[in-house]
Amino acid sequence: MSVDFPKSEGKCIFCGKMFTKTGINRHLKTHLKEKELENAKGQSYLIKIESYPYRGSLPYFLSLWVDGEATMEDIDIFLRNIWLECCGHMSAFSHNQVPMSEKVKEVFYKNLKLSYEYDFGSTTELQLTVLEEYFVKADDEIVLLSRNEPLKWKCELCEDELATQICTIHYSMFCDICGEEHGKECSDFEDYGSMPIVNSPRMGVCGYDGGSIDTERD
Repeated sequence: MSVDFPKSEGKCIFCGKMFTKTGINRHLKTHLKEKELENAKGQSYLIKIESYPYRGSLPYFLSLWVDGEATMEDIDIFLRNIWLECCGHMSAFSHNQVPMSEKVKEVFYKNLKLSYEYDFGSTTELQLTVLEEYFVKADDEIVLLSRNEPLKWKCELCEDELATQICTIHYSMFCDICGEEHGKECSDFEDYGSMPIVNSPRMGVCGYDGGSIDTERD
């Protein structure tokens, strides 16, 4: 897979403006602070979720507004449905063996970092960071405030067209035309080696072919 990562940016759910991966959460804090000033009742958290750091700075990210009454299982289900679920694998938050039944407000605090694993075989590892705590109830248990827009991966053969598929045998991305050419050399490509380009750090792993939340940006 190419190491030349495409530009990563996400749209703010409140105002519709586009920001870089590094700038979106600073911007979101201003909106959430306004909501807190309007109605300081309840407890909620701004969190970011990205690929675990030692995997490299992959461009995928989620910015979530999580209500304190939500459970860790709610977050687990959300992550499965937007980024991960393929074959019903097991998952876990590894920080102090956090129970899935635990309420978020009993676990979260500002600057907390949690590691999360989905599938203990072909594992996808994520890191959750609590960026800020607010004394206001979230609009829902989990609100997707921003997510990286679909990434424009380039075909690794022609280096011109956008990639539409990934070869899980050779870990390379191809456009439709170059994918046909690659299939002539890779006997497993058409059989089981070809998988679609999707907007997730689990792209190309196991049987994952896309999520069920925010499908327009998948």
